[in-house]
Amino acid sequence: MLVYRRLPWLILYAVAMAYVETAVVVYLRAIYYPRGFAFPLAPMPPPMAGIEIGREAATLLMLLGVAILSGTERRERVLAFFVSFGIWDLFYYVWLWLLLGWPTSLLTWDILFLIPVPWIGPVLAPVIVSLIFVAGGVALLRREGTARAARFSAGVIFLALAGALSIIGSFTLDFEVVVRQLAPPSFRWGLFGAGIALGVAAVLLSVRGGRWRAPLVR
Repeated sequence: MLVYRRLPWLILYAVAMAYVETAVVVYLRAIYYPRGFAFPLAPMPPPMAGIEIGREAATLLMLLGVAILSGTERRERVLAFFVSFGIWDLFYYVWLWLLLGWPTSLLTWDILFLIPVPWIGPVLAPVIVSLIFVAGGVALLRREGTARAARFSAGVIFLALAGALSIIGSFTLDFEVVVRQLAPPSFRWGLFGAGIALGVAAVLLSVRGGRWRAPLVR
């Protein structure tokens, strides 16, 4: 229950980190998109792109470090990372909307990530993922240290990994749109939806006990 008691501080950190991330993006858009951010994307010099990749990696390490410090058990730390990541991503868009009035719609396309290739998709897609991270993570953390603690079986872990790969695929299969500076194609909602369904099933089975097989993570 240690992480659950520290959850308000974890959330506060993620919200503040989201503001820092947003501030950097505001500066970048002022430089590369003075008339407003839109696809096709403006070219970015390789040195600057390398700095951006490093910044993204550093952000993930900071979220991971705080999650590790928040708990004593591996499972708690994993769940804390998902919650903090979800809050950070949601408030990144909240801050962008407050500071720039962007996105104008949840269906507005955005570049989501750069590691190992560019991730792209409508804003609604990462928002859905982050909401599941937060809701599922908090629900599972509430059960830690009780008789109803979640059990992560082999089946649950398989579902979660399969869902994650499907979602990542929906974001990355069209990465050449960024490289070639093209307009984005239709988003792969089918692949994304399948990944979401698998992820939600994994969360629900974990909340219910996930008793497919003996637990792998305790």
